[in-house]
Amino acid sequence: MAEKELGKILIIDDDEDVLLAAKFLLKKHAHDVTIEKNPKKIPFLLNNHQFDVILLDMNYSKDTTSGKEGFFWLKEILERDPKAVVIMITAFGDVEMAVKALKEGATDFVLKPWQNEKLLATISTAIKLRQSYDEVNQLKETNRSLEETINQPFKDIIGESAAIKRIFNIINKVAETDANVLILGENGTGKELVARAIHQRSHRKDNAFISVDMGAITETLFESELFGHKKGAFTDAKEDRAGRFEVAHGGTLFLDEIGNLNLPLQSKLLTALQQRQVTRIGSNKPKSIDIRLVCATNMPVYDMVKDNSFRQDLLYRINTVEIPLPSLRERTEDIPLLADHFLKVYGKKYRKPEKSISGATMKKLQKYPWPGNIRELQHAIERAIIMSEGDVLSPEDFFFLSHKEDSLEQQSDNFNLDEVEKNTILRAINKHSGNISKAAKELGLTRASLYRRLEKHGL
Repeated sequence: MAEKELGKILIIDDDEDVLLAAKFLLKKHAHDVTIEKNPKKIPFLLNNHQFDVILLDMNYSKDTTSGKEGFFWLKEILERDPKAVVIMITAFGDVEMAVKALKEGATDFVLKPWQNEKLLATISTAIKLRQSYDEVNQLKETNRSLEETINQPFKDIIGESAAIKRIFNIINKVAETDANVLILGENGTGKELVARAIHQRSHRKDNAFISVDMGAITETLFESELFGHKKGAFTDAKEDRAGRFEVAHGGTLFLDEIGNLNLPLQSKLLTALQQRQVTRIGSNKPKSIDIRLVCATNMPVYDMVKDNSFRQDLLYRINTVEIPLPSLRERTEDIPLLADHFLKVYGKKYRKPEKSISGATMKKLQKYPWPGNIRELQHAIERAIIMSEGDVLSPEDFFFLSHKEDSLEQQSDNFNLDEVEKNTILRAINKHSGNISKAAKELGLTRASLYRRLEKHGL
């Protein structure tokens, strides 16, 4: 048998000779062997330690052979850990009771006095069973998270500009390492796509990529979401659940909008990253984690460090390599490629005839500053595909693109009623991202009235 392959073992028996004999035999093959005469200490031991296999005697009180105590403690163990692997220790005459224990949830039983090789084989089999339980549980959690992300609409980074080629170069250099990466950039620049590209080019590509929006997690759910919880740890904890760190074990964990975390949550995150361990809520048993960490934010984290709103030690921990993403206005030469991609995607999605973009329209798209970056371009193309009637998208199909600051300036300085009405309409349409119904409601108009005004002002 390979050295130390039996993991951590707990043995509970009131016979000290049995305990010492078992420990002497097993310590050569197990990472750790804990022995205990008093079964009343089982709750304490389970709350503070993680055991791969538990050997449990059937009887403890003198002159008692009913096995009731063994059944009681078996039930207690399984209530605390339904996946616990318990091997019952029994005398030859208790075999019938041991078989009953199997029906109650025990994994196997061994007879006293045991044969050493048979005991080792029984424990080895039980260890493999425990490992399979853990693997199945992790697969379930991984699949649950993958279901949320598996059908991402745009998995590739599109562009040929010098700015995006620099990003490709950094990705190729960093992907093969396990270095922590911090992606900086405005909203809509494709930070998650870059994180996925790093994962897909890494040695972890066959394992999970788990994405967590830190800005969407409330303070009360932070630990449960990231570190997991045990059944009964709080009111809604109806079952054991692995946190995102555990689910990402062996793969990549992407923490988006990390700049939104307050200082207490930053401290908890830093502790987990430093120790490479997490502890589920309701448990005292830390679990080791093996993840590749990628973080992203649109916040000025270096200014936040100076303002003491972001921990400097956490920043050092997460930014072994930084990837600053360019805004879309810094790579306008990529707009035709992106627009063509979104045309095909949404044309297919909405079953529209194949459409193209006129030269004048493309100039308008490349001139517009795109404060929402690629995501705003994506939504603009989607709206135009839905609303346009022709095969070629014209500038009028993108009437909702306007400079907010220009509209506000004109609104304040120009008192011409027609201009005021025109700018007010533009502001309402821009506020509701081109949704005519919502803009009309905001303006106190019917859709028909708003369309007449759009026509009147050449919008």
